[in-house]
Amino acid sequence: MKIRLTVNGLAYERDCAEHKTLLRFLREDLGLIGTKEGCGMGECGACTVILNGRAVNSCMVLAVEADGAAIATIEGEASGPSLSDIQKAFQRNHAVQCGFCTAGMVMSVKELLSTTPGPSVDQVKDAIEGNFCRCTGYTQIIEAVMELTGHPETKGELEHV
Repeated sequence: MKIRLTVNGLAYERDCAEHKTLLRFLREDLGLIGTKEGCGMGECGACTVILNGRAVNSCMVLAVEADGAAIATIEGEASGPSLSDIQKAFQRNHAVQCGFCTAGMVMSVKELLSTTPGPSVDQVKDAIEGNFCRCTGYTQIIEAVMELTGHPETKGELEHV
């Protein structure tokens, strides 16, 4: 089946098997390997992309379902050699350790900040609850988001994350 979609602002048209997931399509057909496969069952969030403005687990969406859609992946976050503001905040707050979950985390945070410019700590926790991270303990990730919102003083609230 032929599908047309826009990924990170670029239009693509490709033949695609009806059973191929959006994750596999992005990685295999478009070469966008920043989106990771963790569990393959929609539980870990490593494969999170933004599909028509909403964060989704790309392992749970068929590529043919994305026909006509606008998709943002981690590759679209940086502008040339410059990191996005979210990526810079993650870096400053040591919110990246092994890095496997980072792409999905960044995309979930991107959606949150696009819909809720000044989220509370609880709203940040809700936004990233579908993203599993084994390394950071989430505190640094939440601190990075709170720094972006201009509320770094909330760090004290994070002692019991």
